[in-house]
Amino acid sequence: MPRLLSISDPNAITDAVRLLAAGRLVAIPTETVYGLGADACSGEGVAAIFAAKGRPRFNPLIAHVSSLAMAEEHAVFDPVSRGLAERFWPGPLTLVLPAREGSDIHPLVRAGLPTLALRMPHGAARDVIQALGRPVAAPSANRSGKVSPTSAAHVARSLGEAVDLVLDAGSAGVGLESTILRVGEDRIHLLRPGGLDVAEIEAASGLPVVAVGEGSAIEAPGQLRSHYAPDGAVRLGARSVEPGEWLVRFGEEAVAGEEKAAGISQLSAARDLREAAANLFAILTELDRPDIARIAVMPVPDHGLGMAINDRLSRAAAPRHDMHDADAFIREED
Repeated sequence: MPRLLSISDPNAITDAVRLLAAGRLVAIPTETVYGLGADACSGEGVAAIFAAKGRPRFNPLIAHVSSLAMAEEHAVFDPVSRGLAERFWPGPLTLVLPAREGSDIHPLVRAGLPTLALRMPHGAARDVIQALGRPVAAPSANRSGKVSPTSAAHVARSLGEAVDLVLDAGSAGVGLESTILRVGEDRIHLLRPGGLDVAEIEAASGLPVVAVGEGSAIEAPGQLRSHYAPDGAVRLGARSVEPGEWLVRFGEEAVAGEEKAAGISQLSAARDLREAAANLFAILTELDRPDIARIAVMPVPDHGLGMAINDRLSRAAAPRHDMHDADAFIREED
């Protein structure tokens, strides 16, 4: 098991920075999910992320920064992107921007692309980055293709001793990864729905937000089709339960056949999308067991945070392939 250290421990930030500076891996808590952090400027550290996660090298990483000034050292901001950063950072928003010439972020982070994905997190993660003085690459702290972790225990279960230190700050508040955007000339491209509502982005920018189509080229994390997958097969939009299926509820509406369910988990009895988002990955992790062969998920409204919830559920239900075969995927996360 990895070493777990409470973020309230006086040595937590110092120990994390020491390991990151040495090219080691530290799981850091953010408001979205726990991230598997490495010094984004260290080839050794970034390569260790791909090895620990079993992550395909063609899938880029998000570089996390502690300030807008740090972000501008590594990427070129257009006026709309700058306005979004000023409005929503720190927070669950990732911007895909042209990489600045001379940036010392390691090329592995960009996966060969001319762009760089940047985010400024809240809380302890930002404190670690500020103390390190350099961006931290931090995809979700789990094996690639599996459920994203919202607690230190989830990280330890998924990665074990592949991570040197896990900073424990309790459960992640948002529970979904960041919304990823790329600003175009007259619209904003939604590369991955997430913890920031599209309606807020449109209101702040004055531009329409348009989702990229299936089959689009990979520009950012979150664009492979199969991800967040528990061991069992996932069936979506369930209005009845087959014998032996595990039911994931949304609301308290009775479901035909639920008395024959293997078990029941609740996203939100009050049908609150924010509560459902916060509970989603914890439930999928709980159900990621060999004895749960089939999972039936009730319909979730496809608006607001429901768009991001359904995105993650659709990837959990997608056909499983070899995670290292670039041709086997259309879209993915992490």
